[in-house]
Amino acid sequence: MSDFVLAPADADKEFLLRTARGAVADGLAGREAHPAAPPPECSAVPQMELGAFVTLELDGVLRGCIGQLTGSGPLYVTVARMAQAAAFGDSRFAPLTAAEAGRVTYCVSVMGPVTPCPDPALIETGRHGLVVRRGAHAGLLLPQVAAEHGWNRETFLEHTCRKAGLAPDAWRSAGTQIFWFEAVIIR
Repeated sequence: MSDFVLAPADADKEFLLRTARGAVADGLAGREAHPAAPPPECSAVPQMELGAFVTLELDGVLRGCIGQLTGSGPLYVTVARMAQAAAFGDSRFAPLTAAEAGRVTYCVSVMGPVTPCPDPALIETGRHGLVVRRGAHAGLLLPQVAAEHGWNRETFLEHTCRKAGLAPDAWRSAGTQIFWFEAVIIR
């Protein structure tokens, strides 16, 4: 896998985080997200067609995470849509409330290309994210998840299999596909 090289400027990072927060505020007010266009100090990054995940944490605990692997329009619009989906549409959680909103922290993961992993031994925790697929089952974990939990490669693969609804060792079986990707993490 060649390195995913994307170097958003500080202005880009601030804008994307502000866009995520604004989209959640719009959702709390009962409105769809209508993000403002990037200001002139931003580079071309917010306008690029890239996938993104938005993760919300409340007091350091996961509160929502939704995203898409590939872009379907400008990155900043994708970030706004995924922020609302993470806050109000993640089926693992009740919709975010106004009382919680002020305590939420945001993380935007800008996705690099997703490609087949040629050898699980090449996976680097903290650098690579994973997608495991087998039949109708699929699970994804972002690169930062393994690093945050202190997992080694095998534990990361096992948890990705569990996320897909598979046995932890399903990654070792023929017929299970493993994909990897890198992401730029913005906090």
